[in-house]
Amino acid sequence: MSNEQRATSNETGSTRREVGKHIVTSVLMPPKGRPQSAVLTGVARISEAFARAKSAGHAAFIPYITVGHPDRETVAAVVPALIEAGADIVELGVPFSDPLADGVVIQRSTQAALANGVTLDYCLDEVRSLRRVGVTAPIVFLGYMNPIAQKGEEAFAALCAEAGVDGVIVADLPPEEAGDLRAACARHGVALIAMLAPTSTEKRIAQVAALATGFVYCVGLTGVTGARDALATDLRGYLDRVRARVSVPIAVGFGISRPEHVASVGAMADGVIVGSALVKRLDELPLAERASGAADFVRWLMGE
Repeated sequence: MSNEQRATSNETGSTRREVGKHIVTSVLMPPKGRPQSAVLTGVARISEAFARAKSAGHAAFIPYITVGHPDRETVAAVVPALIEAGADIVELGVPFSDPLADGVVIQRSTQAALANGVTLDYCLDEVRSLRRVGVTAPIVFLGYMNPIAQKGEEAFAALCAEAGVDGVIVADLPPEEAGDLRAACARHGVALIAMLAPTSTEKRIAQVAALATGFVYCVGLTGVTGARDALATDLRGYLDRVRARVSVPIAVGFGISRPEHVASVGAMADGVIVGSALVKRLDELPLAERASGAADFVRWLMGE
């Protein structure tokens, strides 16, 4: 970081750095002059992150890690490092025993997290801890319906709002069955983020468009999560179909694992989600290098 960038960071409570031709700003603390009570939360915080990225001329970068993987201390160490490296929004995976939408890398990470004793309550506590140390970037949970149903939709949404979770993605909850959770999230200002796939019909896209909050998670390929060597050849046409109907930002995940993927998707979408590639990298890093190594990986993906 240059002296000028350090000075800017000290003045605003954020880090600014160049990625190609872009300046990426990652807020850890409220900018100087903005009172703590004025910090946005929930849907508003997600919207601000996308708007800030757009004004800076780049797509929002959204890394995913599984809470409790490789160990219970990972979130506290790695999330601030990801934000300082340029992440605009962070997705935290809530471990579940039967993650049907996930490939082998994330399945293994969730099994490791469950073996480490991670629960939904622990995930909420980790977000509380991040907020207490000054992380103000949006945090989104990605999980499955069973733990939410056990907690109860209303209680879950209230706990998310209280802890500082801004949005929720539920991989196995179709729009037709999401009414109760959607209403609970709306009452507490938490975004319920819908998913679409390349196989989604125009009817399904329109259905999601009418209900979408926060952003729409566009699955970039058919199949489960996992790094791929190449992106889907028809990705642009699929995203054009979604953008024609959806008014909130669209972010693309599944299969993104290289800088050229991030650059290509970033030119077509409002956000780029990287999960399996980062989870795999965390597995490879020794404990002492986990935070710095994850940050370096994000910088590499973003083209530094």
